[in-house]
Amino acid sequence: MSFNALVVEKGEDGKTSASVEAITEDRLPDGDVTVAVEYSTLNYKDGLCVGPGGGLVRTYPHVPGIDFSGTVEASDSSAYSPGDKVVLTGWRVGEVHWGGYAQKARVKGDWLVPLPDGLTTRQAMAVGTAGFTAMLAVMALEDHGLTPGNGEVLVTGAAGGVGSVATAILANLGYEVAAVTGRPEQEDYLKSLGASRIVPREELNETTKRPLEAETWAGCVDAVGGDMLARVLGQMKYGASVSAVGLAGGAGLPATVIPFLLRGVNLLGIDSVMQPYDNRLRAWQRIAKDLPMDKLEAMVHPATLGDLPDLGRAILKGGVRGRVVVDVNA
Repeated sequence: MSFNALVVEKGEDGKTSASVEAITEDRLPDGDVTVAVEYSTLNYKDGLCVGPGGGLVRTYPHVPGIDFSGTVEASDSSAYSPGDKVVLTGWRVGEVHWGGYAQKARVKGDWLVPLPDGLTTRQAMAVGTAGFTAMLAVMALEDHGLTPGNGEVLVTGAAGGVGSVATAILANLGYEVAAVTGRPEQEDYLKSLGASRIVPREELNETTKRPLEAETWAGCVDAVGGDMLARVLGQMKYGASVSAVGLAGGAGLPATVIPFLLRGVNLLGIDSVMQPYDNRLRAWQRIAKDLPMDKLEAMVHPATLGDLPDLGRAILKGGVRGRVVVDVNA
């Protein structure tokens, strides 16, 4: 029995191409759980893997898709049985290991988590890796003392996947959210998610010679990195924290240690790939409780496997808003 998958090939000239192909189950990689995939989604890493690889893909042909949700079809794992609903994010699936851009996936049972109560498989992928990362970022800020009433919380790259979910979660929890975007046309969208005000990107994307500026932000979820993160560090309130989740603005950090030494600012690295199981469960349970489903639905753009090559190029150029949910069976 064959099934459809988005397969990326690399030619002798080193260029890659992606297309939907019918493949057979014997081509799936090793693993102890086979999942009938229902939904996947689109993240920045997916854009890299559908395209030139960005150094993430090691061997070709390759099936991308760094996350998916679906139903267990066969299992040699004691943790899962056929019929169980499951979610996968991380573990380099879709990069090194074949991923969710297919109607079937075979993975290690240890990489899966049960679908949280109150979420459908579609909603789980509306959240996806981006939303899971956003929840980890919010949890880290709370673990380091952030509470509603401390002041404004900044979200950079707010119209993207991580930023959209972080904005909706923070607003729902009672925080004042200042959303940073370089796309003025997204103002209504961000305010519909709960942003209190919009901060134009140009106000923060240039470095300053001053290591400290006025204490402005009680916390920050930063998906940009680079010059913007350096600037934000000097604007944090005393003892405040920044959750660093991305590098859309570059991997460099042209900053000084002064914010850490004189204001006790915390820079918290957020990794969603290798998170321990217990923390994954905690994050997914918080998502089911703290992310308004109507706000989540407002972020969603539906897609099919055939749409992914174009969407992959678009997300690398910052041309995708919110969350793309891929129905692999459509």
